[in-house]
Amino acid sequence: MRAHEAGALHGEIGTRGPAWLRTPVDVNALVPQLWPRNVARGSGGALTVAGLDVRDLTAEYGTPAYVLDEDDLRERCREFRAAFPDADVYYAGKAFLCRAVVRMIAEEGMFLDVCTGGELATALSAGMPPERIGFHGNNKSVAELTRAVDAGVGRIIVDSFTEIDRLSELARERGVRPKVLVRVTVGVEAHTHEFIATAHEDQKFGFSLAGGAAAAAAFKILDEDVLELRGLHSHIGSQIFDASGFEVSARRVLALQSQIRDARGVELPELDLGGGFGIAYTTQDDPASPHDLAKRLRKIVDGECAAESLAVPHLSVEPGRAIVGPAVFTLYQAGTVKDVDGLRTYVSVDGGMSDNIRTALYDASYSATLANRTSTAQPMLARVVGKHCESGDIVVKDEFLPADVQPGDLVAVPGTGAYCRSMASNYNHVPRPPVVAVREGRARLIVRRETEDDLLALDVG
Repeated sequence: MRAHEAGALHGEIGTRGPAWLRTPVDVNALVPQLWPRNVARGSGGALTVAGLDVRDLTAEYGTPAYVLDEDDLRERCREFRAAFPDADVYYAGKAFLCRAVVRMIAEEGMFLDVCTGGELATALSAGMPPERIGFHGNNKSVAELTRAVDAGVGRIIVDSFTEIDRLSELARERGVRPKVLVRVTVGVEAHTHEFIATAHEDQKFGFSLAGGAAAAAAFKILDEDVLELRGLHSHIGSQIFDASGFEVSARRVLALQSQIRDARGVELPELDLGGGFGIAYTTQDDPASPHDLAKRLRKIVDGECAAESLAVPHLSVEPGRAIVGPAVFTLYQAGTVKDVDGLRTYVSVDGGMSDNIRTALYDASYSATLANRTSTAQPMLARVVGKHCESGDIVVKDEFLPADVQPGDLVAVPGTGAYCRSMASNYNHVPRPPVVAVREGRARLIVRRETEDDLLALDVG
């Protein structure tokens, strides 16, 4: 049993806490849905991944470090492709992108979604076929659009009238006809954190459906006939478990498809329902399988198309977190262990909000386990915190760890593949950790650790 995710635990846990907190827990257990497939307990109780002991990984690569189970990531790609056999599955690169991951997803037959010039540059430098790339973003610069057009990316998801004008001008100059989708803001309140809900009306992404901007954008593209309008795009948010939001979104977007057909006599051939599929960060999370997601989404689309007398469009989806999130865990070393007046024990590790900002930014919940050994000590309620000069520098808000955890122990936090390295910073001038990919008993560095020399190299003052 784990501590609840909610903030109700903060500052109020003592020896007389609720009964569920006093229930014995197995601090050595690994809950399968929280960890990469190839993680287990090995010799001496230490974690192993794909047959490699984390103590050996620590000796070679240091801590903190992101550890990627490559076979796990590849298998998740295959599961999504098998679940959506007649659709295009785009890996959402913003979750985590490096050249090695680009090559992995390309080898598994995936498409790739990027949202900045830097992500596009990474994709192209890794050899991703440009026709398999989609380009998102609410404020694409002229330079970014120029690079995308010149590279021949497969589609650009337009997000504003300004962007339509910019892209149309580039298309005329170059005598090309880029394929585009219109991003539609469908007014769905996804059941997720405010900062990662992207389909309600009052936010920066897309064209409003309710206000008529989405229809106007589609009509503008069709009437000017400079860009090739392939379809509509909807994305309702991130870390979503409830399929009802996708149902409402699909219904509204397909109603717009019908409106476009009736007004211009054109049935758009594609529909992108976005991503945002949730994963398990704690035992409280219960994500759907790719097969179940596909079955629900297909049923929704087929039903709405029948109701609107529309041909079923070619679908695409954009899982990012659901592919890379569970495939990675972060390995830390404990530096200090501090009991605070019987409220809780603070376990300070050698990373923190610079390698995982999500707890501070989104109030996200994570799990943790003692990684270098097992223990017969009684469980204690602990908070895993970082080394930064912020009281909000929390990695795991509440977790049961063995009472004998001590400086030098290794602590592993699962589910850190999505957004942790992507959003990592150099706060307090801390170099960012490496990413180590492990497969079939072998480890390789795919993103090296930053050094102090790297930090100083940018300081030209």
